[in-house]
Amino acid sequence: MTKIGIFPAAGGLGTSILNHLLKLAPVSDLMLIARKPENLAELSRAGATVRYADYDEPASLRRAFDDVDVLMLISYPSFEIQYRVEAHRNAIDAARHSGVKHIFYSSLAFAGDHGQTSVAHVMGAHLATEKYLAEQSADSSFSYTAVREGLYSESFPIYTAWFDLQHPADEITIPHSGAGPGVTWAKRDELGEATAKLVALYATSPHTFPYTNRVLLLSGPREVSLTETVEVLARAVGKSVRLRQISEDEYAALPQNGKKHWYHGIDLSREWATAWEAIRRGETAVVSPLLGEILGREPEDYEATIRALVRGVHE
Repeated sequence: MTKIGIFPAAGGLGTSILNHLLKLAPVSDLMLIARKPENLAELSRAGATVRYADYDEPASLRRAFDDVDVLMLISYPSFEIQYRVEAHRNAIDAARHSGVKHIFYSSLAFAGDHGQTSVAHVMGAHLATEKYLAEQSADSSFSYTAVREGLYSESFPIYTAWFDLQHPADEITIPHSGAGPGVTWAKRDELGEATAKLVALYATSPHTFPYTNRVLLLSGPREVSLTETVEVLARAVGKSVRLRQISEDEYAALPQNGKKHWYHGIDLSREWATAWEAIRRGETAVVSPLLGEILGREPEDYEATIRALVRGVHE
């Protein structure tokens, strides 16, 4: 029996991976580690092992991964660099100390076609974590797979100055002209499904797993420019929406940002704006067939996902 751990077993991607793993592995094989284990009480009753741990409490990680063979490590939810890197390292070190043999890490689809540099601030911690995992794999008793998850179709608000499907603005102001290269948007639940299949494949046959000590890119089926992204949003909400380019400093001062880019008391709006420069350079425009190959079908088109979101808003 291979014990599969998920940490944190919460949040959008973590919940999706968990739900799909429940279709692929016995619930008794799952070790669910979360900041609020009480939210997993039903799965605990069904036979999963549930434990407490919190990235923000390093001491809580020390024995959290005991008895886990393969760990799905979901990245810390922020785009700070140093704090995030340290949180990931603490978890990786704790997992290794507990004897975890393989870590799957949820990275992000900036940096182009498996590149090791990015101008996007949000990618900094992911690149450092990928590098740390690679260094750890020098020990033959440990291996890893870093999965660069495509930019979620559902995450469009953070790239469109918080465009709201319920209360759509007439104008989207971002530090980008809208011209290509664009984004290979991917549906979050399909990323979760594909990632779960990778984890289950490793757990079933680690010696024949084809992606050991590799960085993988899961991206959507086509590149969508930011101009087309806005056009899709406009069609979905049934109104005209303009895209207007502003400077990064102007973006950082937008009132709708509020505290959305604040982390640990620091406003990182200006740092977040580097994401558009990364898009401009083509970092998010790589179309990889791997997501479709793992799913066994063509991934859902961006417009289909957005239209479903709008239907959900109005139901």
